[in-house]
Amino acid sequence: MRYIIDSYAWLEYFMGTEAGRKVKAIIDSEANEKLTPSICLAEIYAKILRTEDEKKAELHRAFIKSRSALVTLTEELAVEAAKIDVDMKKKVQGWGLADSIVLSTVRNRNGKVATGDQHFRGLAEAYMV
Repeated sequence: MRYIIDSYAWLEYFMGTEAGRKVKAIIDSEANEKLTPSICLAEIYAKILRTEDEKKAELHRAFIKSRSALVTLTEELAVEAAKIDVDMKKKVQGWGLADSIVLSTVRNRNGKVATGDQHFRGLAEAYMV
């Protein structure tokens, strides 16, 4: 299975929560392809800078890159994300552009997003942790 691991999932993994254990099973499985959108790396890095320090943020960045492939935001993904953003903001309160970039990546790569973010609840592409 191809999983796009979002910021929520990675942070739960790093905190060792129950949801994080579900993410760990995905990450540890050699049968799964793991991808992380670069926007998620930015969100995680910023969160760790706020709560910890740059050294810890760098350790987490290196770990994410060692366990998943980073997906950069291409022009194609950006345009699709914009279309998703306009549509989803009509349906889901609090939906953000980063959510749209993640969902664009999921659809482009024909995968599932591993997340606990309630904005994704009910979407066929979501694997809720």
